[in-house]
Amino acid sequence: MTTQEIPRKDWPEFSQAFSQQHDNWLVTLEVMGSEIGAQVEGRGLRLRGLSADMRQEGSDFALMLETANGDHLTHVVAAPTHVWLEQAPDGADVALEIQSADGTSTLVTFRSAVRPETVDGIMPAIDRHK
Repeated sequence: MTTQEIPRKDWPEFSQAFSQQHDNWLVTLEVMGSEIGAQVEGRGLRLRGLSADMRQEGSDFALMLETANGDHLTHVVAAPTHVWLEQAPDGADVALEIQSADGTSTLVTFRSAVRPETVDGIMPAIDRHK
């Protein structure tokens, strides 16, 4: 496994690309902190997107999620300080961690670590419009 930190200046672009690549992927959402321990906020949630508000220092990072019955949820990480992406040796995304200024971390773990281009089947998706 490898972990890379996403530079703050890249958060908006990273969020958009990550959201497109992982739309509807099943995740577990956990919040961890020294005072609260590890709290599972949800399992089997569909990731609908990430949004990094970069208008000012200490702005929020939002995770948009959806439950199995279609309820929409937004988990906000206030005053994020670091974003890390963990990948398997083959480059598949395994987890995303967002740390906030208060020391808590939000961890999004994918149910299955696969490369985005293999999700629709064995082969990469084909452009059917040709």
